[in-house]
Amino acid sequence: MEYVNTILIADDEDCARDILEALLSRDGYRLEFARCGKEALEKAYAVSPSLALLDVMMPEMDGFEVCRRLRATPQLAEIPIILITAMDDRQSRLQGIQAGADDFLSKPFDREELRARVRTILRLNRYRRLHAERAKFEWVVQHAHEGYVVINNDNNILYANSYASMFLNLSENQAQFYSTDSEPGGTEDFLDLAKRQYLFEPQDAWTSWPNLSSAARYLVRPETSNSEAFWLQVDILEFPSEPEQQKVIHLYDVTAQMNARRNKWGFQTMLCHKLRTPLVGILGSLEFLANHVDKLSQAEIAEFAEMSLISTRRLHGEIEDILQYMSATGMVKIATPSLLSELPPLIQQISSNLQLQPVTFTMGESLQETWISLSRRAIELIFYEILENSVKFHPDQTPQVHIHAAQSASGDVTIQIRDNGVTLSPAQLSQMWTPYYQGEKYITGEKSGMGLGLAMVASLLWEIGGNCRAYNCEEHPGIVIELHLPVNATPPPPSSEGLL
Repeated sequence: MEYVNTILIADDEDCARDILEALLSRDGYRLEFARCGKEALEKAYAVSPSLALLDVMMPEMDGFEVCRRLRATPQLAEIPIILITAMDDRQSRLQGIQAGADDFLSKPFDREELRARVRTILRLNRYRRLHAERAKFEWVVQHAHEGYVVINNDNNILYANSYASMFLNLSENQAQFYSTDSEPGGTEDFLDLAKRQYLFEPQDAWTSWPNLSSAARYLVRPETSNSEAFWLQVDILEFPSEPEQQKVIHLYDVTAQMNARRNKWGFQTMLCHKLRTPLVGILGSLEFLANHVDKLSQAEIAEFAEMSLISTRRLHGEIEDILQYMSATGMVKIATPSLLSELPPLIQQISSNLQLQPVTFTMGESLQETWISLSRRAIELIFYEILENSVKFHPDQTPQVHIHAAQSASGDVTIQIRDNGVTLSPAQLSQMWTPYYQGEKYITGEKSGMGLGLAMVASLLWEIGGNCRAYNCEEHPGIVIELHLPVNATPPPPSSEGLL
């Protein structure tokens, strides 16, 4: 909605008010009228006008006094004031200036001169108001605990607030240069600057930059031996009426949210993974005893009781592990590397827990002594999630899964998990790494889980500088999940945790 200026006209003569109304109404102003000084103050409080035209000679309270009172009132002190007076002597003008008037018009006034002066003062007032609002906005943005960057259509940085400067590691001189009005048009490309410190994830969402994206964009600083991974969510906004097509980039630290979401997913996944097998053993043994106790010998009863006891002890141990897991500072540690050759037994253990058909695993001999930058717990969660999805989305819940590990041209490890389940559409493939996305055609609720698993798999890999993608099998229905894992060149000390 277009802003409309309001002009307050205060004059005790009806004809004077009528003349001013006839002159100014054609310019589209909103006009308010007062017949005396007291009413002028009341109207000023009520409507906070853009300009006040005050006749000097009014009964009880003249225009000079109204002007002084307006200037003494904080919320009204900035209102521009034009005094209209029949007195044209130096003393009257000096008195008006001392009262706080911005301009004077002498009766009888030239009508076009009046309109011109009103337009000029309103334009200056609008500039002053916009300048004040901009100063307030810049103060708020500069002190916000989030990053804000303004770029032009060439991706050059025009402005960066203090938090954006910290996120992007700008020097003090660079930040001052970007923030100054005297040097429009920065020379630093936002993407080049970010690329020096962060990974762009998910990569597909960044291909459309700087256009808006339906998928969230992240800048991820991978975990190191000295620091945990750091996440910035990147949102982009366009100025609605900006001739240079400037855009505002919002950089928001979502590290805590990502960790909390991943810890929740990891805890839920580990509960299923660790408790299912011992519970099956306990229930199976006790159910058989309950149904056949009268037909079993003492030795057989003792044997089944022993089986139940073993499973119960295992359950007790798993619960202790879970309690310890909950008390840890981070539920998924990824800094400790693991030996790739220890992966096949873990895969078989997960497959057994999920009651999968035997999973085939192939790997080149050269990778036997290769360390990958993932901990046991992270690998366990990743493969449990992927294999469980193979079961959930297979038409008969009986997928055949083959896993192959090889060294990529870049020296990293590529692991392909291939099943014979369903073929996915391009939209499903592009969205499957998105949080809370379920791969069903219709949201029926029949597929268990919250849709966080694959998103968390992706986040774990991004945090170590790895990546993942999914595509359909060419020769038969089913999909391939491809994981790209950085190799850890330095083996951990002997005390470090392995896979098993």
